[in-house]
Amino acid sequence: MIKIISEKEYRAIQERVEELLADSDNIENPEAKGFVELNLLSDMVADYEESHFPVLSPSLPEAIKLRMNERGLTQKALSEFLGVSTSRISEYLNGKSEPTLKIAREISRELDIEASIVLGV
Repeated sequence: MIKIISEKEYRAIQERVEELLADSDNIENPEAKGFVELNLLSDMVADYEESHFPVLSPSLPEAIKLRMNERGLTQKALSEFLGVSTSRISEYLNGKSEPTLKIAREISRELDIEASIVLGV
C-alpha cells in the first residue's frame, strides 16, 4: 500500500478527501466514480494520522473526572459510591495516590473505566 510520507502530501490528500466527501454518492454507492478513490485515500489518511497523531489513553484522574462529569457525581457522592473517604478521592483525582486493587476493581466496574487505565498498564 502506498503511504503518505510528508505533511504536504497529507494536507493535499485531506483536501481531496473533502472534495470526494462533498458528493454523497461517493460514500454510499460502490459504483460511483469516486467511491474507490475515497476509500483508498481515507485509509491512507487514517494510517498517517495513527502514526503521527496517536490518541493516548487518558490517565486515571482524567478518566475518573470524565465519568464524574458524565454522571453528575461530586467527590462526596463518588466517595460514598466507592466506600472511601472524600480525601482519598481527592488524592486519586490529583494523582497523589493510587487506589488499592479492591478499589481499582470497583472504579473499573462502577465507573465503566477500562481496567488497563485504572491499573496504569
